[in-house]
Amino acid sequence: MINPETIDPGAGKSVFHRGEQAVQQRAGVLEKMAARSQFIRSSMPDQHREFFSQLPFMIVGSVDRQQQPWASIVTGAPGFVTSPDAEHLEVHAHLLAADPLQHTLAGNAAIGLLGIEPHTRRRNRMNGKIEKWGADGWTVKVEQSFGNCPKYIQARRPSLAAGTDIATPVIHRASELDSAMQDLIEAADTFFIATAYLGDKSVAGGEGQGNGYGVDVSHRGGKPGFVRIDDAKTLTVPDFVGNFYFNTIGNLVEHARAGLLFIDFVSGDLLYLAVTAELIWDGPEVIAFKGVERLLRFHVEQAIRVESSLPLRWSAAEQSPFLAPMGSW
Repeated sequence: MINPETIDPGAGKSVFHRGEQAVQQRAGVLEKMAARSQFIRSSMPDQHREFFSQLPFMIVGSVDRQQQPWASIVTGAPGFVTSPDAEHLEVHAHLLAADPLQHTLAGNAAIGLLGIEPHTRRRNRMNGKIEKWGADGWTVKVEQSFGNCPKYIQARRPSLAAGTDIATPVIHRASELDSAMQDLIEAADTFFIATAYLGDKSVAGGEGQGNGYGVDVSHRGGKPGFVRIDDAKTLTVPDFVGNFYFNTIGNLVEHARAGLLFIDFVSGDLLYLAVTAELIWDGPEVIAFKGVERLLRFHVEQAIRVESSLPLRWSAAEQSPFLAPMGSW
């Protein structure tokens, strides 16, 4: 177990919150990461602003009023995301059927954004708060902007598909994984995970929110089957070495709930999961999986699968070369 209270409060000026620092301390990189905190900015460099504007989709992390994080996806013709200045992104996207964003978008709500271009393996993160929102879109004020390395991204090119709108989408809701959901997960080489740091207050829209709260959304990639289905309520996932920021793991130390998003890149099906998370730091399962740093065990609370929801089509995937030395189940 990690006790975030063991972190020296004198490090309070760090850009990393106490959960992230606790994991950095356990990994032996606390001082190293303190020196690298300048890479997390409160505004976007021009290359990030231009990058977001050229994307046909973006991954979004949000939190509902029960403090449950969700991972979502929004799409549009390139240019549906714009940056009027270095501290703001404007998103003009139609929300997909049954997407949790329909209930989590609100003024002053914390939000996490991931711009990712799989075919070039570029990705940039931006976390902030919603300044305004309405039927025509929403504006996010930047609080943290930073880049990510290309590790574990499968190279596949997305393109918007014409004529894929579904008048009456087929939506499946459950408290555990049915066979179709399990099939989607079993074939997956990619998923996205949203987590939250609550600080002392709520992060979901509105009044009285405390300092230091926020939402983050991140990418996870592996060989097909890297998400192990233990049973209809439980998934286990290897966690590989990353950038040592420990945004996701640090959030889970503080708030052990997450939102997962799986995409069927052939059918366009989307699977949204609300889970509680358990961190497995060591033991025989960790030792047995080559290249793993720790394991994440997810306990499914809610599952939503929307058939043919995503209006994108994808090229065949080229597996990340960083996965070659990694093990499998």
